[in-house]
Amino acid sequence: MDTPTDFSAWAAPFAGAAWRNVVRRRVALPHLGRDVLLHAGPPFDGPPPAPVRQAAVQAVLFEGLADDVAGAQALLATGAVRLLPAQDHGVATPLAQVVSAAMPLAEVGDGATQAWAPLVEGPPPALRFGTSDPAALPRLQAITELGLQRLAPLLQARPLVLAPVIAQALAEGDECHGRTGAANAALLARLDGLADDDRALLAGSPGFVLTILMAAAAWRLRHGGGRIAAVGGNGLRFGLRLRGDAGWRAIDATPPTGTRFPQHAGATALGAIGDSAVLDFCGLGGQALPAAPALCDEWQASLPTDLAQRRALVSDTVSGLVDPTRVAASGLPPLVNLAVLDASGEAGLIGRGWYAPDPALFFPSASERPTP
Repeated sequence: MDTPTDFSAWAAPFAGAAWRNVVRRRVALPHLGRDVLLHAGPPFDGPPPAPVRQAAVQAVLFEGLADDVAGAQALLATGAVRLLPAQDHGVATPLAQVVSAAMPLAEVGDGATQAWAPLVEGPPPALRFGTSDPAALPRLQAITELGLQRLAPLLQARPLVLAPVIAQALAEGDECHGRTGAANAALLARLDGLADDDRALLAGSPGFVLTILMAAAAWRLRHGGGRIAAVGGNGLRFGLRLRGDAGWRAIDATPPTGTRFPQHAGATALGAIGDSAVLDFCGLGGQALPAAPALCDEWQASLPTDLAQRRALVSDTVSGLVDPTRVAASGLPPLVNLAVLDASGEAGLIGRGWYAPDPALFFPSASERPTP
């Protein structure tokens, strides 16, 4: 498989993006009340899947809106606490995680415009995996303190430019979505002034960098001028929002194809979930699989054979962003690399793989077609 020797072009969509701060959601988005939780993907038409419900209960408890699980469940069941799409408010959230007002957000942008994504706690148990384990909340509180008290001052003094991090990671075998170890190391190497124990903690969580990059991709889609302004899955539906549109267009979300962990071989997989699809729609993840031979080897039995060609066929040649016009013309969907969650919410993370949305999602609607 041919791969470029200079990955700076693949990092070009992120030019201008810098990690500039860590703030609570209530500071970033003061118009949203504590009764609002932000979730991945398009709006829900009915009840959310079990992993999102469980993460929402955890978020209500973290927010202090209820004293126990039963109280949190009641607030959600009555609509006293509402779920809204995160990307409609400039936030990209991973997998099943929901974002409450007190949660810490990485702020990424060019100084004039910005987008956000939550800092993640580390490996399971963690909200992004839809856990009901109460041990997740102290870990969320710990990353909140680290972010607000120790990372924020460093970033305010010296914003961390992200395009070089991405280019280095691509050159070292990451596609910056399913594999992020090199990206995490490159990020931490550029984070001057971090205490040794904090650095060791974040180095032991190679997925820490993921949401920082998600915020950069969400910023690029939201403010970069491409046709797609938001994209992601909520576990039941996968959708996108075109620039200028108020609503999302969506299709049923099928589970990703790929690796299932042996201990969870019998679990039922949830449909595609997470706002991390913003990365793939900015040319990373599924569109950068030729840079990640380890993932290509892991999924070789199921991956399409046209990876290098597909990137060119579904992406704008100038911006590097997935272009719905090119997808519709080629009939080939972009690929999105995603973790796989247990639909029941019991097992949490059960695998990882890739998802190909139906190309029909990208076809022009009747109102968008030219008049004969």
